[in-house]
Formats: sequence, C-alpha cells, structure tokens
Amino acid sequence: MATIREGNKAALVVVDVQVGVVNEAWDAARIIGNIAHVVERARAENVPVLWVQHTDEELPTDSPQWQWVPELVPAADEPRIHKQFNSSFEQTSLAEELAVREVSHIVLAGAATNWCIRATAYAALERGYDLTLISDGHTTGTIELESGTTIEAAAIVKELNIAMQWLSYPGRTNNTARAEQIDFAQPGGAQ
Repeated sequence: MATIREGNKAALVVVDVQVGVVNEAWDAARIIGNIAHVVERARAENVPVLWVQHTDEELPTDSPQWQWVPELVPAADEPRIHKQFNSSFEQTSLAEELAVREVSHIVLAGAATNWCIRATAYAALERGYDLTLISDGHTTGTIELESGTTIEAAAIVKELNIAMQWLSYPGRTNNTARAEQIDFAQPGGAQ
C-alpha cells in the first residue's frame, strides 16, 4: 500500500523535453509552448519546477540531442534530475527533491507520452502523490509496428489523457487539465 502524501503542495515536473526526444514528436511546437506557459505560471506562483532529463545510447550526456529544447531553460535554482529509465523515480533523486519541498501534488508534463510520461504518472500515483497530467503538455511520435500497423501519436496522447481521468487510487486524486486550466493549489489540478 502506498504512503499517501499529506498536505497540498504542488510541484511541476517537466520530463525529457530534450532535442532528441521531441524532434519528431507530434505537434511539438504547440506542446512545448504550453509547457513553457505552465513553467512561467509555476515560477510566478512560487511553485517548484523540477526538470528530469534522460540519458541513454541515443541521448548521450552533453550531446546536442540530450540538451533541453531552446524554449525551455531550467532556472539556476531549479533541480535537475538525471535518469536512465522510463520512470522519473527509478534510481533518481526525484523522490528526495519532492520530499524536501513537502510536495504532495505533482503536475506532470513532457515526453514521450507512451514511455516516460506514462511510467512517471503511474509511479507517482503508486507512491501516494496526487497527480495532474497536463493534457496538452505531453507528446510522442507515431509508432510503426513490424506488422505494418501504425499507431498515431495523437491517439497515444489521447489514450493516456483518458486513462488519467479514469484511474482510481485510494486516498489520491488524479486528473488531467489543459495548460491554461492548471490550478497548482487544487489536487487534480483544474480551475
């Protein structure tokens, strides 16, 4: 059973909006703009912004594709968490950074929807956090299967948004909200 997080402090967690992750992602310019807007709002409301950055064979540390997109620049005092697995919690300092800030409510944005965003969303809920997924603040690429079947990126995004509205965990609130509707003071996050 998860430890339910006490209180109502939010943090914005931005995951993997890196050049090599979003360079071919669906509607990337709009999604990045939406994330940038929420980052500005979080900073204006003194809500912590935590940046999670992936490293692997395709995203070697310090390479051009590993860098954050130019529209999103972490502030000097905002934590940068480095990961090597899909979940932002696995073998990282994310849980410790959230605990220091007494966070109970995670507002989540980034890429890629079907991998790191999904894994981080489920991991947050399983660890007892309230969760708001920014419905127009995450993206991925289209998947082409060996069978010739194509799963369109927009459908992947839509499916995770639906799942986050319908999942049910005891003692936790989860939902989605558009970037313009995010309410950091409200678990479930919509104004």
